[in-house]
Amino acid sequence: MESILKAVDLNTYYGRSHILFNVGLEVAPGETVCLMGRNGVGKTTTFRSLMGLTPPRNGQVFFKGKACTGLAPFKMARMGLGFVPEDRRILGPFTIRENLEMGRIPGRSGPWNMTTVFRQFPALGEMAHRMGETLSGGEQQMLTIARALMGNPDVLVLDEPSEGLSPVIVGTLKSLILELKAANTTLLLSEQNIRFAMAVSDRVVLLDKGHVVYNGTMAEFQRAEDIQKKYLAV
Repeated sequence: MESILKAVDLNTYYGRSHILFNVGLEVAPGETVCLMGRNGVGKTTTFRSLMGLTPPRNGQVFFKGKACTGLAPFKMARMGLGFVPEDRRILGPFTIRENLEMGRIPGRSGPWNMTTVFRQFPALGEMAHRMGETLSGGEQQMLTIARALMGNPDVLVLDEPSEGLSPVIVGTLKSLILELKAANTTLLLSEQNIRFAMAVSDRVVLLDKGHVVYNGTMAEFQRAEDIQKKYLAV
């Protein structure tokens, strides 16, 4: 199947520090791909390269068949690439409803609006007038995902969505992602929680020291215990 999001030979730097080395990945429509690896291997940098937040020095990014390497983040968002950052970026002095309103993207339409978001996230609807700064970590994560959905993305990118969350909230998050998958949502996520990744992903791209060291289906990866032990210490 032709990919909706594709990265080819990305080389990304922070100053003189070379972080990504010829990184490539593809995501097909309706697929969930998980970018895995230990802390510091380049997962977040890969997402920042795709979003235009840290443009690669060389290599190419294609989205919906169009070359868009280094395109400004707001333009990538308008094209339909939604991003849930690791640090969440909740606007603390604003209410949940106001945070969600800021997720709307001019010119984009689709199934997600305030009504459908509150139906999917009923807890957010029940406290829509609470300030973002009063929310727990799990509530903030749900709000961040809901805010990204308000832009009706064609691909939703989630950076370490389960990090720092309690097991109960991780279970809720897993159910949410499985529901999005069932609705044919295209997802690209990074994750260190191997059980969580195995439960939600179709394919795995494994990074180590900025290099892709494995790319295969989740079923294949589950059988590759030597790869898991070598690169994930499980």
